[in-house]
Amino acid sequence: MFHERLFRARKAAGLSMSALGLEVGVSANAIKKYEHGLNMPTSSNLLKLAKALGVRTEYFFRPVKLELEGVEYRKRSNTPKALLHKINGDVIEQAERWTELLDLYPDSVKPVEKFTLPETLPDQIESENCIELIANQVRKIWDLGLNPIPDMIDTLESKGIMIICTEVESKAKFDGLAGTVNGVPIIVISSHQPGDRQRFTLAHELGHLLLHGRLGEGMDEEKACNRFAGAFLLPNESVVQHLGQNRQHLELQEAYILKHEFGLSMMGVIFRAFQCNIITENQKLSLNKRFSAKGWRKQEPGNPYPQESTYLFKQLIYRALAENYIGDSKAAELLGISLSQFHKDRKLG
Repeated sequence: MFHERLFRARKAAGLSMSALGLEVGVSANAIKKYEHGLNMPTSSNLLKLAKALGVRTEYFFRPVKLELEGVEYRKRSNTPKALLHKINGDVIEQAERWTELLDLYPDSVKPVEKFTLPETLPDQIESENCIELIANQVRKIWDLGLNPIPDMIDTLESKGIMIICTEVESKAKFDGLAGTVNGVPIIVISSHQPGDRQRFTLAHELGHLLLHGRLGEGMDEEKACNRFAGAFLLPNESVVQHLGQNRQHLELQEAYILKHEFGLSMMGVIFRAFQCNIITENQKLSLNKRFSAKGWRKQEPGNPYPQESTYLFKQLIYRALAENYIGDSKAAELLGISLSQFHKDRKLG
C-alpha cells in the first residue's frame, strides 16, 4: 500500500523521481525502489517524503483505498496533465478521509443521506425544453420552490452528494468534475473561483449526474448540463417574474441585481433571458459585445458573488468526537492538522 500511495502523492505533487530524491536527499533509484515496493524508507526519510509531498505521514498508511470513477471534467482543452494529476490526487486524498470518517460511525447511525435519483426522470430526453422541466421537477421534489437557493453546497450535501473543494491552483484552467467514489456521487469545485462560478459548476455537475445516459441522439451533454444549470439556479418562471416578457431593452443593472439574488453570473442571467424568450438573439449578442468591450467576460463589474464552503466534513468530525466514536488524535488526523493545533481550535480561542 505504501508504494502505491507514494506514487500517487508524487504524481499529485508534479515531481519526477529525481526531483523528489533531491528534496529527500536520496537517489532517483531509491525513490523508484520505494514505489516498486522493493524498499521502505527510514523514519527520517519518511518524514522528509511527507514534507516534500505536502502530506502527513499517516497518508502513506491510511487503510482506505479509493478510485475516482466516471469522471466528467469541465476543463479547458489546454489543461496540463500535471495539473489534472494534482487535482485528482487532492480529490482522492480528501475522499479517503471522508470515507474513513463515515466508516467510523456505527452501522445504526447514518450521518449522511444516501443519494437517489428522482423517480420522475424520463428515460429519454429529446429537447432543451424537457431539460427545463427536469430542473423544475428536481426543485419541486427537493422542496426548493422558485426562490434563490441560498447555499448550493449545503443543498447538494443534504441529498447525499459528496462535495469537495480543491485548493489546487489551476489558474482558471479547471472548473470542476463529477464522478463517483464507492458508488457515492462526488462533485469537485475549485476554491479559487468566485461564488457564482462555483454555483454554476455545482449545478452543471448535478446535471451530469441526472442527465447522463438519458439524452437523445444529437444532444450534446455539456450543452445540456449548461442548460440544466441555468434553469436550476434561475427557473423560467422566476426570470419572467423579475424581467417581464418580450423586452425591448435590458439594463445591465437588472442582470447585476439578479446575479446577487440568485447567484448566477450576469452573463448567465442574460443568457437565461434569451432562453426564456424575453430578449432576442440580436439583443443577447449586443449585450455580449458590450461585455467583451469592457473586459467583463473574465471579471464582471461590481462586488463578486461570495464563495461557498463546505462545513459538513468538519461538523461530522466534531459530532463523532462528541459521541466518542473517535478520539482527539484521530480527529486531528482527519482534519489534516497537528494535535496541538486541534486542541487550540477546539477551545475556540
